[in-house]
Amino acid sequence: MTPPVPIPLPRKTNLCLLRPAQVPPSRPDLRVVGTFNPGAIAIGPQEVALLVRVAEAPAETRPGWVGLPRWDADRVEVVVDWFREEEVLFVDPRVVVVRRTGYKRLTFLSHIAVYVSPDGQHLQPEPRHRWRPAEHWEEYGIEDPRITALEGRFYITYVAVSRHGACTALASTRDFTRFERHGIIFPPENKDVILFPERLQQRYVAIHRPNPNQHFSAPEMWVATSSDLLHWGGHQPLWGATGTWDVGRVGGGTPPIRTPAGWLTLYHGNDRPPDGTGVGTYSAGALLLAPDDPTRVIAMAGRILVPETSFEKQGFVPDVVFPTGIVERGPSLWVYYGAADENCAVVEHDRDTLLQALQPVRTRL
Repeated sequence: MTPPVPIPLPRKTNLCLLRPAQVPPSRPDLRVVGTFNPGAIAIGPQEVALLVRVAEAPAETRPGWVGLPRWDADRVEVVVDWFREEEVLFVDPRVVVVRRTGYKRLTFLSHIAVYVSPDGQHLQPEPRHRWRPAEHWEEYGIEDPRITALEGRFYITYVAVSRHGACTALASTRDFTRFERHGIIFPPENKDVILFPERLQQRYVAIHRPNPNQHFSAPEMWVATSSDLLHWGGHQPLWGATGTWDVGRVGGGTPPIRTPAGWLTLYHGNDRPPDGTGVGTYSAGALLLAPDDPTRVIAMAGRILVPETSFEKQGFVPDVVFPTGIVERGPSLWVYYGAADENCAVVEHDRDTLLQALQPVRTRL
């Protein structure tokens, strides 16, 4: 009898690639508080391109005040709004509520730093290029990119945050130096959008995460299709929370890769219940989708990657692993992820071991 696959999965190798102290701030009046949630894709036999989210807060401190940065598209610069401490309520280290309006603000402003690793396991501290907010709907930053190679270009889905909420936008590049913005493709509140690397039944396919204010059910991921990557329809639920480890949030992680068994993708879950406090623990699971029907989940495994190392358990937001990229290297899968909302990391898993950990799914949402 074959012994059961241990969960979490064994880590063949595990490296912390980048920490905030290693990355120069984009401006002298800002300080880097996070380098995490990297989009990743192979661009050569050994090279890997990474788009790392860099979160920056004001370098200046004023006793009794809280500084909240934002991008001002009209002035084409970063500005800092200062509030007295009693004027805001901290939800967690990432978010405050302005008491006067009841609206939320982020405590940092994110942009995307471009790196090209010669071997997928080492990064230079200075990024090759910085891709910054530019539009009104990127007022509070651009976050959490995912990269998919598709029909001769690299397409990037990313979260654009503004006073209108968190939405998903699309960009593309051929060389990771020049980026073309294609605009918003999923309006607020929607994020964690990942694209399939080929058309299925003549249509592009995306997994996305609606984030409703009214919780009529457990959190879910949905699937949608498009004829042009810009206009999306055919929406239907794909996968929802399965237990305590993902009861708080469920969202897409790594762009799917094709295996002989079907489409493999990693996703994230959070264990904070809707009426809970704090941030909770973020872990990763895996889904296997039917090769000819991406709306059908045929197998899954929960909590294959959980916070274990010091750089995952300690940081800006403790106890977070957040998968955002996957690269195939022979029999191994290199999973790139954000750790503790602070660090950029990669873990190596054996592909066959991961596939063996998947359990059949016989029901649909």
